[in-house]
Amino acid sequence: MGSKARSADGDTSPDQARGLGRFRFPGRARSIGLAAVGLLVAIGIVVTVGGAAPPPPTTRPLLLGGVIPGPEGPIALPTDAPPVPPTDAERAWLAQGSVPGDTPRFRAMAERALLDMRVLTQPDGSVAAAWFGIWKYVWPRDAAWVAAAFTVTGHDREALAVLRRLAALQRADGTWEARYRLDGGPVGDKRAAQLDGNGWVPWAVWFWYVHQDPRAQGTAAALAELWPTVRRAGDAVAGRLRADGLPPRGSDYWETRTDQVTLGTAAPLSAGLRAAADLARRTGSGAEEQRWTGASTRLDRAVREEFGPHGYPRTASAEGGADTAVTWLGPPFARADAGVTGAVRRSAELLTLPNGGILPGERWGGDPTAAWTPETASFALFSAASGDRAGARSRLDWLADHRTAAGSLPEKVDAHGKPASVAPLAWTSATVLLSLVALDRALPIP
Repeated sequence: MGSKARSADGDTSPDQARGLGRFRFPGRARSIGLAAVGLLVAIGIVVTVGGAAPPPPTTRPLLLGGVIPGPEGPIALPTDAPPVPPTDAERAWLAQGSVPGDTPRFRAMAERALLDMRVLTQPDGSVAAAWFGIWKYVWPRDAAWVAAAFTVTGHDREALAVLRRLAALQRADGTWEARYRLDGGPVGDKRAAQLDGNGWVPWAVWFWYVHQDPRAQGTAAALAELWPTVRRAGDAVAGRLRADGLPPRGSDYWETRTDQVTLGTAAPLSAGLRAAADLARRTGSGAEEQRWTGASTRLDRAVREEFGPHGYPRTASAEGGADTAVTWLGPPFARADAGVTGAVRRSAELLTLPNGGILPGERWGGDPTAAWTPETASFALFSAASGDRAGARSRLDWLADHRTAAGSLPEKVDAHGKPASVAPLAWTSATVLLSLVALDRALPIP
């Protein structure tokens, strides 16, 4: 998923695709210089002193502890790599915007998250979900959240680069593939397209625009570039809504095949349609505003009627089980609603694991003991944007506690409270930054 069940849809189980297990350096492994070690790790080679090499990554998949910039691109760090202080150039870049967080600990987490996003974002705006193997691709969902995080921290050049790249990747029919290679080519694993990108990308464009001065010449020119992408995306969604107002069945952020309409698709499309309609209103595009407002009204009504009576589960029945996507039906993606707030509270109770983190859903088919950091951060964002400061801080404290030794946010946390899978994960970094900003000021809601 963007959180990610990084599987070849239908061919590999979620756990197999994510690479269960972790590659750890033996205790006798010695540094030969941080950059050199990172480079060796990046190409799958580990040098040990006086001993045999550990099992190859094919049997014990590699866990990354972080990334740093190198002369020829990102360098992956081993799991036990210590924090690397920002360079002068990185500090200067951070100063171009802002680093959120009202405590030194939160600011340190935010600083590392921003630097991690910067390394994972290529010069052309392509955002790697993480810097290893099956994660080193562009997911439109993840990239859209990264653009929003760059926007809210004042790093507008990077935000705009990501949005332009997403625009370039859009298909002629207004949709996006599930993921892309960093060069923009198809991955070729027959993974089904995920329509949620048609919600997240228009929302990210709108989010960027409402943070700009609309009278500025650069703002108008950039929006003129991005507007065709929003128009195609909005029309693609409006044209695909079924007679009952819901979107078609298909894969969502779980990235598993399903014959059901899921909240993981409906919720972002709801946010995206309302964002697109509001953007049309702000720019005087009356026909588009009317078209997308009508579609969003139908979709929102259908979500309330089909999902609401069951407490907003993953699918439109009580058997669907609780799902993290319920957090996307409230602030900062939609106005506060008492029914949604209650559903978020109940879902949090059902999905919180003994290690303190969040499981993607009640019917999640992967490791039932491993918490996922994007999901945990999504609950933090909902709390922060809804005014529940204590709830948000609790989730953010947990995320800060479970970073890697290098300070990066991993994809997962295992049953023993240890970082698991790859780090950093761009989506988690972006969601944490949005959450920290939401503690400081209200985020705009479409």
